[in-house]
This record gives sequence, C-alpha cells and structure tokens, in this order.
Amino acid sequence: MRVAKLFNLVSALALFAFVGTAAAAGPAQPTAVLTSADCVKCHEQPPKDIAAAGGKHKTEVSCQDCHVGHPPKVKKPIPQCSQCHEGKPHFKLQGCLGCHSNPHTPKVIKFGNNVTDPCLTCHTGQIEQLRSFKSKHSALNCSFCHNVHGRIPDCTQCHKSHSNEIVQKDCKVCHQAHKPADVTYKSDTPSKFCAACHSKAYKLLTSSTAKHSKLACVYCHQAKHKMVPQCTQCHVKPHPAAIMAKFPKCGECHSIAHDLNRWGDAAAPAAAPAAAPAKPAAPAKPAKKK
Repeated sequence: MRVAKLFNLVSALALFAFVGTAAAAGPAQPTAVLTSADCVKCHEQPPKDIAAAGGKHKTEVSCQDCHVGHPPKVKKPIPQCSQCHEGKPHFKLQGCLGCHSNPHTPKVIKFGNNVTDPCLTCHTGQIEQLRSFKSKHSALNCSFCHNVHGRIPDCTQCHKSHSNEIVQKDCKVCHQAHKPADVTYKSDTPSKFCAACHSKAYKLLTSSTAKHSKLACVYCHQAKHKMVPQCTQCHVKPHPAAIMAKFPKCGECHSIAHDLNRWGDAAAPAAAPAAAPAKPAAPAKPAKKK
C-alpha cells in the first residue's frame, strides 16, 4: 500500500515537471500594450478637449507619450510638463497649471489678477517699449488688458474716443498700446483725426484763404506728434536778406501758419485834437473921460 502511494507521488511529480518544461519551451505570451483607443473607453472628456483645441498635443503626441503607464502598474500616471517642455526660459517657470489649467487644451490660457512676470519670458519687445516710453500703461500688469492669452482688447474699453469720427480701428493709426504717449502717424493720416483735439487750429486753417488751407495737417507736422516745422523748411528764401534781417520772425508779418496774412490795418498814430477856434477878442472898453 505504501509502495503504491509512493509510486503515485513520483508519477505526479514527473508529470508536473514535464508539463512545466513543455510550457517553458512554448512561445511567450505577448505583453498587453495600451493604445489611445483603449484610453477613450474610460476617459471621455480629455480626447474631446484635445480634438477641439489640443494644439501640438493633438498633432504630435499620443496619450501614451505623456502617460507612460496606468495604475496599478504605474502609481503616478500624470507627467510633469518638464518631461517634454525644456530649453526655454518660459519652461523654467513654476506652477504651469496656474495659466495652462487644462493640459489637453494647452493654448487656452486664462490669467489671474496681477500677472506680468510669466509673460516677460516670451514677450520681451512689449516690456521694453513699456519701460522705455513711460505712460500710465507702464504701471499696469499685463493681465490687466490681456486677461486671456492672445486677447487684444479694444482701446475704447478703457479710453473714450477723441471724437465720434474716430473708431476703434483708427486708434492704432497714431497710438501703439505699449507706448501710447509716443504718438506717430503716417503721411496719409486724415486731418479730421488731428481736429479732434486741435479744433481751433483746424477751423482757422480750413477757413483761411491762403494756400496752407489746401494742405493736410501731416504735410507740415510730419511723422511725430508735436513736431512743429520751421517756415524756411518749405519757404527757403521768401524775402531779400534785408527784410529777413529786419523781421527775423515770420509771424511778425504773417500771423500764424493756420491763419496766414492777417496783417490788419496799420495802427496809425492818433491825431492831435484840433485846436478850438479862437474866440473873437472882446471890444475894448472906451476910456473914461477925465
């Protein structure tokens, strides 16, 4: 009886060893690999976000390029942004999700209040203008105007237009947002834009009979606000030297450029009042007789 049991045990061990050897010799089972098609079975919203506004996260990477594994095999499937984004000052900033709140829509960027420093890592030209050309804009944080990345607000959101004829699209004809007080303009700028602030000069000019009235404001005041030309830039030698020496300032005779040749009547000296006619002498009284 004992011999029979021992024989059965040995046979079982031999069979187990044979099966194990056969299994080891057979082809290995392939390791299961996750694909993006597997991800969408459970994670519905991220694929929708990527499809709508994924940017390069849509066109250049797959789910597995960022999420290298899934629990329980991988305990932390959410990657660090620096895993891919490196080599630029902007990528060294901390707290990426403070602006890029949804990594599946990375270019949909919303800022909190008082944000400036993160912007400066990319937008260096703008901050150089703000610092070089001081204005009230220089004291503002970037997010005061640009509270959403890429958003350029209308100037009229804060500023009242100079006139009803100047609309939002006209503001940039003279003003640049990052140096608004440094006013420059092109040679085809309409005079009505100038008239919005300089109405007196404009009215004098347009009602004048002189040739200046046919010129646009920017013909004389070229390129930059407050540029006042010299008369001799156009009128090189208008008079003989003797006259110019006697009257060195053009305005002494010609008034102002917007209202030329208002000489007026020469102020004649006041004539002395005519002497009252002499009264006839009183007749001499006859001498008294002695």
